[in-house]
Amino acid sequence: MLINVMYTDHRFDMIKADRLEGFIRRGEILKFKRSTGWVTIGIDPIRESSPANRSPVRKERRQIVQTVYPAQTAAQPSQHL
Repeated sequence: MLINVMYTDHRFDMIKADRLEGFIRRGEILKFKRSTGWVTIGIDPIRESSPANRSPVRKERRQIVQTVYPAQTAAQPSQHL
C-alpha cells in the first residue's frame, strides 16, 4: 500500500507503508495521510512500532482487553489500563 507523505522540505510523495516508520524515525517527513486525514508528526498521536508492540504477549493482552472492554475502540482508550 502507498501512503501520501509531506517531506520536511514541503514536497509531496507516496511511499510504501512498510517504509513509513523509517522516514518518521529519521525525521524526513512532516506529515502523512491516513484515511481520516493528515497526521502531523510531533503533534498528532501515532503508534510506535517496536518489537515489544509486535510480541505475542502484547497481542494476547490486546485480545484480553478487547474481551473485557468490547465497547472500547482505538479512538476511546480505556482509562483502566
